Amino acid sequence: MSFDTKLKQKQKKMNEIIGGFLPKESSLQKDILDSMAYSITVGGKRLRPILMYETYQLFGNHEKEIYPFLAAIEMIHSYSLVHDDLPAMDNDDYRRGQLTTHKKFGEALGVLTGDALLNYAFEIMSQACLEMKDKMYECVQAMQYISHKAGIYGMIGGQVVDIQSENKSIDLKTLEFIHEHKTAALLEASMVGGAMVGGACEEDIKAIQNIAYKIGLAFQIQDDILDVTSDMKVLGKPVNSDKKNNKSTYVQLVGIEASKDIIKQLSNEAIEALKKLDDNAHFLIEIVEYLIYRKK
Repeated sequence: MSFDTKLKQKQKKMNEIIGGFLPKESSLQKDILDSMAYSITVGGKRLRPILMYETYQLFGNHEKEIYPFLAAIEMIHSYSLVHDDLPAMDNDDYRRGQLTTHKKFGEALGVLTGDALLNYAFEIMSQACLEMKDKMYECVQAMQYISHKAGIYGMIGGQVVDIQSENKSIDLKTLEFIHEHKTAALLEASMVGGAMVGGACEEDIKAIQNIAYKIGLAFQIQDDILDVTSDMKVLGKPVNSDKKNNKSTYVQLVGIEASKDIIKQLSNEAIEALKKLDDNAHFLIEIVEYLIYRKK
């Protein structure tokens, strides 16, 4: 079976799982439910939940216990995109080839949709912790790690430094901090969270954390490259947005070829570490290669 076929099957499975956790009731707050569903279901490659699922499979054997966390990580990712697209941030009209949430539902509902997705993600995870009493420690551990990587010491912290760095010349160390926190942190949350729920030992959790960090940094450097080499039809969102917002990138600071070399080194190290951890992690390695060397 080809990788593309396997990926589509995994994406279909993730969509079914995530869809099963979306709120279904219809009431006076129906608009926010519709906006949440739109933000989650329109486009999206489900790479974070797939990474979480595949990492869980290295350690766990009751896959339904990871389902709430798969849904939660995608909700957290989606909330960050909804807020990132707002006029106060990147002010983008399109995401995944479709209107951004605030363009379709209005700016106020865009803000509230992001808030709702973030809160609902933790509602889902905390409920899972309460229900899985025999694995409560592992679930709480995963939820705490995810919250840490999504918060001020992770994604939000990176976003703050990113915004503060607009219209400024920054060095590579600062840019690496932004990429580590704004992008890599949530990929780390996905893989490490999956390992924790799966019951991985401390040594293996540290190994996964190191692997995920390298994948996340390579992923964002590739994003920097695509922002200047791709086009909106392929990428599904506006290109040259970093230039428009006067943001420094790896391409700007070290050039395209050097950026590609860094990606290659990071990806090779991550893949070799994965092979040492589990030589049967074939699809996880394939998804890592796809993630890093994607064209859109």
